[in-house]
Amino acid sequence: MTFSSLIARIHRRLPAPAQALPFVMALESARRAGWLQPPAALDGHAFLLGVEDLGLDLRLRCVGGAFRMGPFDPGSAPALTLRARAADYLQLLAGHADTDTLFFQRRLSICGDTALGLEVKYWLDATPRPAWVEPFVARLAVLFPEVRAA
Repeated sequence: MTFSSLIARIHRRLPAPAQALPFVMALESARRAGWLQPPAALDGHAFLLGVEDLGLDLRLRCVGGAFRMGPFDPGSAPALTLRARAADYLQLLAGHADTDTLFFQRRLSICGDTALGLEVKYWLDATPRPAWVEPFVARLAVLFPEVRAA
């Protein structure tokens, strides 16, 4: 069993809030540390980040410039959905790939509000990465053999 399949198996057994909690906590910690400030255009919107190879659907929203979990009500659609593999998200995080490249290579799917999608795209590409991010991503990539092949 690979680490990816273990994550996917655990994820399917967790309630929706527990699925998103670690990710949203990491985003909010980065925001509070001052290196990941969401643009005002994200405020009040709900997002879904799909990690296709792990079977994860992480729902979050931006409220007052902060990241929060949810919404988890099945009737509410996110304003924007991003879908990619874990390897592609890690490349974005480290700054080794940009959203345009991944999008045009069909490795990143962006659906929903077009203007909001462009705002998120520009934000992800322009966000400066602290020096510790690249070594962190390299360590994390060890857990995912498929990431190293990307």
